[in-house]
Amino acid sequence: MRNIISAAVILLGTATTVSAQQTSTTREAPPPLGTPKAFHIPPRHDITLANGMKVTLVQFGKIPKASIYLELRTGHIDETATQTWLADVTTDLMREGTTTRSATQIADDVAGMGGELTTSAGDDMSRIGGAVLGERAADMVKLVADVAQHPLLPESELARIKANEARNLAIALSQPQPVAQEAYAREVYGDHPYGRAFPTAAMLNGYTIAQVRDFYARNFGAARAHLYVVGVFDPAAVERAARDAFSGWRAGARPTIDPPTPSTKRTVTLIDRPGSVQSTLILGVPVPGPTSADYIQLNVMDALLGGTFGSRITTNIREQKGYTYSPYSYVSTHYHDANWAEQADVTTAVTGASLKEIFGEIARLQSAAPREPELSGIKNNMIGLFTLRNASRGGIVNQLSFVDEQGLGNSYLADYVKHVLAVTPAEVQHMAQTYLKPDHMTLVVVGDRKTVDPQLAPYRVNK
Repeated sequence: MRNIISAAVILLGTATTVSAQQTSTTREAPPPLGTPKAFHIPPRHDITLANGMKVTLVQFGKIPKASIYLELRTGHIDETATQTWLADVTTDLMREGTTTRSATQIADDVAGMGGELTTSAGDDMSRIGGAVLGERAADMVKLVADVAQHPLLPESELARIKANEARNLAIALSQPQPVAQEAYAREVYGDHPYGRAFPTAAMLNGYTIAQVRDFYARNFGAARAHLYVVGVFDPAAVERAARDAFSGWRAGARPTIDPPTPSTKRTVTLIDRPGSVQSTLILGVPVPGPTSADYIQLNVMDALLGGTFGSRITTNIREQKGYTYSPYSYVSTHYHDANWAEQADVTTAVTGASLKEIFGEIARLQSAAPREPELSGIKNNMIGLFTLRNASRGGIVNQLSFVDEQGLGNSYLADYVKHVLAVTPAEVQHMAQTYLKPDHMTLVVVGDRKTVDPQLAPYRVNK
C-alpha cells in the first residue's frame, strides 16, 4: 500500500511531569539538561559492481543477526496517471515465486534462515529484503537477488493481490487522516506522481499481468539498486555472495528524475464528513529539500514549533486549550524535495480556533527568537531521537539509504549532532520567517461541513 505521510512524536527527557496531587496548571521543573555525547556512525564498506549496482556492508551490534535490504530507485515516481499503485501490485507479486522457487519455497527458505521476506513500494524507493540470522546472511543475499532478478510474476496470483490492495484502499478511504493526506498531496503536487496517493477502484481492478511485467521490466535493474547488509555477519562471505548473485544483472535504466513544482499559493479544501465530532486538518507549505544548507535548521525549527511533544503548537492546542489529543508537525521528504506540515484531529467546534492558534504560534516564532533554554531542550531531544534511529540494524539501513538517495555524503550523519547543536535562536526565527509564509500555505480540512465551513471563512483569502 502506498506510503502515506506519517510521523512519530517521541519526547526524550524534555517534557515536564505532573503528579497526581498537582493541579493541571502546576508542573514540576524538568531535570537539568546533560551535555549530548559525540555520535559515531559505524564504518561502512562500499562496493560498486561493474553493472553499476552498489553494495554497502556495515558491521554493527552483538546480536548474531543481519538485516539485508535491496533498495531500488523506483516506485510511484515511475507510474503514469492511470497506474497509481501499480508499483505496489508489482512488488507484492514479486513475493509469489521466482523462475526457480515457488512462493512456498521462498517462505520456507527464509524461515529456515530465521527471518521473513518483505517487499514494498514507496514514492521514490522500493525495497526487497528482511532480517535473518547472521550466519545465513550470504544465503539471504542470494535469495534477495533471485527475487529481484527472476520474479515469476504469476498471473494466477494477480486477482488475489489486487483484492488485497483493494481492501487496503477501502480502509484508507474510510478514515479521515488518509483522506486529508491524499487531498493535501493533490493540492500541493497536482498531477505529479507525488500528488496521486490513491487509485480508483476501477483503475486498481483493471491492472493486467502484462502491465505488471512491463512495469518490472522498465524499472528494475542494477543501475537503480543498492544492497545494504547491516549487523553481525561474515563480510568476506557476504561480499562474495553479492558479487556472484548480482554481477550478471542487467543495468537497466537510470533512476527517473522528475522534480515536482509544488504549489505555493493559499488554498483551502474542505471535505465533508457529515456528523463528525472531529475535524482532521493539515496545514503546510513546500520548503527546501535535504540537499539545502537550511535543511537541518528547518528541522530544528519544526521540532520547536510542532514536531515534538513539548513543542509550542502541541503545548498550546493540546495542553493549554484541550482542542486535540495528538497534534504534530513534520518535514516530509521526497528526492530533493520537502514539505512542512502541521496535522491535528481537533474537536469540530474549535476547528477555526485551532487554526487561529497554529497561525498564531507561527507568527510568534517569526516575531521573536526562542530563548536559549527552550531551544537547548529541543536540540537535545532531536539528538536523542537521532541516536535511537541509528541504534538498530533497520534504522541504520534507513539512515544510509536516505543519505545515499539524496546524495548527502557520509559527513551528513557524522556531523549531524554537531550541526544541530550549532543552530542558534536567531536561525530558528529566520527559518520561520523565510519559509512559513501563510500566503503560500495549503489547508485541508476533513470534517462536518455545516459546522466547519463558517469557521474557515477567515482563511479562504490571503491574509
